[in-house]
Amino acid sequence: MIYQLKWQSPEYHSTEDCRVEITPDIIKISSQIRGRSDGKDFAANYTIITGGSWKTIKTEIVTLINNKETSLVLEAGAGTNWLLNGQPAPQLCGCIDIDIPLTPFTNSLPINRLRLREGETHQIKVLYIDLLEDEISAKFQQYRKISYDQYSYQNVPNDFEAMITVDENGFVINYPGLFSRIQE
Repeated sequence: MIYQLKWQSPEYHSTEDCRVEITPDIIKISSQIRGRSDGKDFAANYTIITGGSWKTIKTEIVTLINNKETSLVLEAGAGTNWLLNGQPAPQLCGCIDIDIPLTPFTNSLPINRLRLREGETHQIKVLYIDLLEDEISAKFQQYRKISYDQYSYQNVPNDFEAMITVDENGFVINYPGLFSRIQE
């Protein structure tokens, strides 16, 4: 299956064009984001490869922020170890999912991987990639399935909380104040 998704963000003054290719064994997400935030023009192209269970295997990101290009490659190693640009990254050990704040798509990774039942809550450790601040760190997040299309998402400790609406595939439709999907 192939899905074409598009979001806009009032927070980042951005648009994102995303392509999701799903096969039984591999899921490939390719996306382009263009926007302006805090006086910075930015472009970000990312590719995420997961296994059929939505566990992230590899992420490649190329950014252009105010005419400065950077790239990074994150690869899942044995267990929950990570390589960052080919080097061991012990500070990221224990992370399974990735979170890129510039896109709502990365919320779909744990939503699809966890397959929560209504009322169920799960805390996860994510590899948090803040492209605009050029920071990579491990963070804790919590997801709670409220209904068939609603998830409560929060950072742990709780300094941010949102109610995310998803479609039947777990792809974000609305992330209030941050992202909304554009139908074409």
